[in-house]
Amino acid sequence: QVQLVESGGGLVQPGGSLRLSCAPSRSISSIDAMGWYRQAPGKERELVALIRTGGFININYADSVKGRFIISRDNAKNTVYLQMNSLKPEDTAIYYCYARTPFVSWGQGTQVTVSS
Repeated sequence: QVQLVESGGGLVQPGGSLRLSCAPSRSISSIDAMGWYRQAPGKERELVALIRTGGFININYADSVKGRFIISRDNAKNTVYLQMNSLKPEDTAIYYCYARTPFVSWGQGTQVTVSS
């Protein structure tokens, strides 16, 4: 399995921005896919964004975040980022980093709270 270290959560006002980071314990180029899921209280965990980190780049977003969130990777820093813009209260959740090697690994989760 891959160890995933997340950072970047916090409290932000509606319309604000946050950037989440996820650093895996092995090279990104050796991981099939990485991304972010989130889980709000009383709801199931859902996919937010996914990026294929293998030979070709393929990115998927949940419909609810398209046009607001951007997932990217920095091979030099061995880190995947989730830039979250125009945040809404309904984006409040614990965000989990995800990696597939093809075995699935999860980060510890980071809280994102959007509130005035």
